[in-house]
Amino acid sequence: MGAVIINFKAYKEGSGKSAVELAKIAEDVAGRCDDYIAVAVTALDLAEIAKEVSIDVYSQHVDPIEFGSHTGRINAEMIKEKGAKGSLVNHSERRLKLADIDFIVSKLKSLELTSIVCTNNVSTTAAAAALNPDYVAVEPPELIGTGVPVSKAEPEVVENSVKAAKSVNSKVKVLCGAGITCHEDYAAALDLGAEGVLLASGIVKAKDRKAALEELVGLR
Repeated sequence: MGAVIINFKAYKEGSGKSAVELAKIAEDVAGRCDDYIAVAVTALDLAEIAKEVSIDVYSQHVDPIEFGSHTGRINAEMIKEKGAKGSLVNHSERRLKLADIDFIVSKLKSLELTSIVCTNNVSTTAAAAALNPDYVAVEPPELIGTGVPVSKAEPEVVENSVKAAKSVNSKVKVLCGAGITCHEDYAAALDLGAEGVLLASGIVKAKDRKAALEELVGLR
């Protein structure tokens, strides 16, 4: 049993009505397995999806700001009001400075929201763990969206990231991302010491999204 967090990104299949449908699929599968399943959705879909499903819904990003003159920005208080459980932070497609990551993690914690800080190697995983987030998710960027799982291509990154994170912060949970598509990949990540996976296209862009998620968690 582990955690499965599905990042809808800005895929057409992960936005609007299709996003709501996928969130409901995730809710259905979550009710039939022992794994923790959650979704990370766009800011535009966050409020609607949070109302539609009982599983946890995360924002894909928040900005390191308080309320004020920040046109087009989104802060942690805003996502909490819309029903978010927390947010991804520092995804490889939305990199942040270390000080900004620290600000966001602290702000989310003060609001009793969950932080999932994305990292790309062992050293950044250790640095992120020191900021005391709830999760760190290690994703080598060169493998994202390739279908080549990090748990197979670079297993030492996962294993060493787990060790590095835990040595800095024993309470932090480590997720594995990049190229995860099937149950074998998921099981391999757990065997390497990760407590779950962060994935996107393997589920969001699958021809049969329900079947893909069921297979991932071992229901098929």
